[in-house]
Amino acid sequence: MAVMANPKLTLSPLPETFAICRLGPNAAPPPWAATGLFYSITRTADELSVICAEANVPGTVTCNRGWRCLKVDGPMDFNTIGVVAALSQPLAAAGVSVFVVSSYDTDYLLVKRENFERAQAILRESGHTISSE
Repeated sequence: MAVMANPKLTLSPLPETFAICRLGPNAAPPPWAATGLFYSITRTADELSVICAEANVPGTVTCNRGWRCLKVDGPMDFNTIGVVAALSQPLAAAGVSVFVVSSYDTDYLLVKRENFERAQAILRESGHTISSE
């Protein structure tokens, strides 16, 4: 069992800028969303949430633009404890908001573009490694 109370992680910045979009609960996944190195489409009873390259999002779509992404180098064992906390706690203490997406292999930490350099510095100070962009 991979139990780490405060894991030290390696993160890789993704080169694109992303948008977090909200579509209606019955909307079909849009073709513009499913391109690029990273995208996420999540359906709930209340919405279809899309995270994708900002450049792909039509101007008429409800979204929050200007997010940069750090990918936690994986894959990680499902029993690893404290990954999101190890990243989000130092950022929260510094007043930096995050949006987290998890996949089968790893986690993705999105931070607003204007806080991206600062967030990387905070994570480095917390003992994490940020690989070159």
